[in-house]
Amino acid sequence: MKRGLYIHIPFCKQKCLYCDFASYPGQESLLDDYLAALSHEAALNKEIACQTLYVGGGTPSLLAVHQLQRLAKIIRKNFQPVPAFLESTFEANPESLTPPKIAELRQLGFNRLSMGLQSFHDTELKTLGRIHTAEQFLQAYRAAQAGGFENINVDLIAGLPGQTLESFSSGLHRLADLRPQHLSVYGLQIEEGTPFYARGIVCDDALMRQMLEHTHDFLTAAGYHHYEISNYALPGYESKHNTLYWQSGEYVGLGCAAAAYRGGVRRQNTPVLKDYIFDMLNGKSPLIFSEQLTGKARVGEGLLLALRLLDGLYLSDEQKEFFGPAVEKHIQNGLLTQDHKKVKLSKEGLYLANEVFRSFVAPFEDA
Repeated sequence: MKRGLYIHIPFCKQKCLYCDFASYPGQESLLDDYLAALSHEAALNKEIACQTLYVGGGTPSLLAVHQLQRLAKIIRKNFQPVPAFLESTFEANPESLTPPKIAELRQLGFNRLSMGLQSFHDTELKTLGRIHTAEQFLQAYRAAQAGGFENINVDLIAGLPGQTLESFSSGLHRLADLRPQHLSVYGLQIEEGTPFYARGIVCDDALMRQMLEHTHDFLTAAGYHHYEISNYALPGYESKHNTLYWQSGEYVGLGCAAAAYRGGVRRQNTPVLKDYIFDMLNGKSPLIFSEQLTGKARVGEGLLLALRLLDGLYLSDEQKEFFGPAVEKHIQNGLLTQDHKKVKLSKEGLYLANEVFRSFVAPFEDA
């Protein structure tokens, strides 16, 4: 069975105004204690075989070189050396990704970098609360290429406050000219608890859809494979780790707020940074949530995840039993298509995917 390892680094210099992830600005003094806590949790999952590795955040590139070395040692001691993973991704922001860190990441064996750009326009970056400029991104990107990274993802957001179709398109075209191997292009989501939500910012869904439609048309014409709702890759560079999630594979999650899925049981650690550190260093469990999905709920979640992949799927007998009428409803309303018995999102369904996914999550609706 394919299995992934996810490690969460919940530190950042400044919280972005749209971010609802577990990340904590100004807490770098806790980094060494946090790595000690990670070491304890890793030992509890020792020698579980994993094929992919993803270090996310937060901003993992805030770690100093000696802390990167310490993290790699934790991974090597409890799982396997970083170079042994089929794919090993490290998330980074431009302002903290320096040439010495790039060199160390390659030396440690990381083979994939995921860079948070979000916009190619400095005014839009300021609107988001980002602390880097477009020029800093370009410098970091070129340094990563020069440092030996041949598999780089870049994140971009559509639908920012004040963004126009022209400004979004120009940024997308500049980014595509750099020819990163992978691009993740997300529509902005306003989540409760974020400064954007508190300010009452509302997304222009019609304009965002125009941006995402242009993204699909432009990037596919440029040779990128649109393989998941928000993700594009040059052939052969699709994310192995994230695809594992969408195919309902198992994963180990380490760190504050990290989630795990093994043996049909889904778990999540506390999102409170100091609680996580205290629990792990004092022999306590950091878990705050655990559930085992069974029956229709388990089948529905698997179907929802699989439909995120644009290739779609052949429905199993179990999926037909539980959700055949719901699938047929969405084929009839044009949000799903069926070709040679394979079910997938239609072009319209790509932009209204949540309407489809709602049918596969409890409480279940009648078709």
